[in-house]
Amino acid sequence: MGLRRLLLGSFTYGVGLPLGKVLLSILWLSSPVQAGQVTVLAFGDSLTQGYGLPRDDGLVPQLQRWLEAQDEDVRLINGGVSGDTTAGGAARIDWSLTDDVDAMILTLGGNDLLRGLDPAVTRANLDVIIQAAQARDVEVLLVGLLAFRNLGTDYKAAFDGLYPDLAQERGVQFFPYFFSGLGNGTPAEMQPYFQRDGIHPSAEGVAKIVEALGPAVQELVASTK
Repeated sequence: MGLRRLLLGSFTYGVGLPLGKVLLSILWLSSPVQAGQVTVLAFGDSLTQGYGLPRDDGLVPQLQRWLEAQDEDVRLINGGVSGDTTAGGAARIDWSLTDDVDAMILTLGGNDLLRGLDPAVTRANLDVIIQAAQARDVEVLLVGLLAFRNLGTDYKAAFDGLYPDLAQERGVQFFPYFFSGLGNGTPAEMQPYFQRDGIHPSAEGVAKIVEALGPAVQELVASTK
């Protein structure tokens, strides 16, 4: 059931916020900024954090290596907290946006979706996060998510539409769907791209996600210069 839900646009949650804060602080302290380098905060939930994968196989490390292979001088900060909702993101955005952050990849809303929260609430929380970034002159790439169909056509339309609408309203860059790099194969064909829980991407799945997302991140980096 987990794989089917994910193929329809579902997400999950993992460990709690306090541990995420500790890990994020450690990453900041252990990755010094270099002159001329662009610092990008990847702000999200378990999909960003790399839940269930060795550290080097998560989204942020794989995206870091992809950008370096493109000769991009970028430092990524892993601001993913497993289990986080958009409300949680809105609550932690101020201390997450340290003075060295130039840009932000925003991928939140999956846990709102799993809980069936009102898409209007999700939109409002994402708006708080985006406005906090813009107040600090931080460029934003909003990454969209898609609702699964069993929540009804009205819910799906409202949830799916909030991302492009918000990106247009706030004038931020937009990537339509986090999982677009995985294509549209059958569940059997897609299985290697997911972990055993059928929800979180495998290392191979993350690699394909990065290949699709990477050029949009390059555009984000270019917009800071």
